[in-house]
Amino acid sequence: MLQAAVDKFERTRLSAADWEQAALDVVAEQGVAAVTVESLARQLGVTKGSFYWHFPTREALLKAALERWENQDTDNVFARVEPIADPRERLCELFRRTGREAKSHVIYSALLRALDHPLVQPVMERVSRRRMDFLTLAYRQVGMSRAQAGHRARLAYAAYVGFLQLALQLGVPRLDHAEFENYVQHVIDTLIPQ
Repeated sequence: MLQAAVDKFERTRLSAADWEQAALDVVAEQGVAAVTVESLARQLGVTKGSFYWHFPTREALLKAALERWENQDTDNVFARVEPIADPRERLCELFRRTGREAKSHVIYSALLRALDHPLVQPVMERVSRRRMDFLTLAYRQVGMSRAQAGHRARLAYAAYVGFLQLALQLGVPRLDHAEFENYVQHVIDTLIPQ
């Protein structure tokens, strides 16, 4: 009876979104493999019963957390830049905003290391496709041919992924704020036609 009361209290205290965010925090800090029901319950200060109220399995939580990241990451950035009418300015703002999404970068980098996971691979494929489509369309709108726009989009996306790999996985020294802002401006000057 007491355990049922504890479980009910924990269910009302934590939402599925709380568990999803906690899972994403673990992905960012330790990778996909570190997401376990026990460790999350410990981290959140609750019993596993709270987890099972919201999710039937670890895989269900991981799937929901990845979908949450996918929607937040992509929608938060695209929703802010899509209304910009001038395609060059839209690309510039995309590059600037992308440079400020540190937590999302760490999660993205961790997910790159887990591409062999059956839940991670389709999410990363969708995210990459959507980003490439967005970039390609923007480059088409600045006047590039279909082929040129596709090549430039691939180059811009490769620069993003490569920078993350250098900074987060290979330990290349981090840039301070001013150096990073200069780097982003260099990327803009190099990859966005005038």
